[in-house]
Amino acid sequence: MESEQPNGVHYERWNDDNIKLQVEPSESAMQRVYSRACVGRTGIFVKTAGCLAALVAIYIIGYVTGYYVHKC
Repeated sequence: MESEQPNGVHYERWNDDNIKLQVEPSESAMQRVYSRACVGRTGIFVKTAGCLAALVAIYIIGYVTGYYVHKC
């Protein structure tokens, strides 16, 4: 069988030993998280929730600071 093939051509049988099924990920883990959480409808929701949480935190800090400043 090998004598019929031209020189320089090597035939390998198809078996499970020479098949690689693990592929390198095309994106890093941080890029996948960013793509999932910061783009599209989910991204809009995450950004809105973050802004709301920041506003509430600033409001609470201001309220507590004002309470102690004007306590006397």
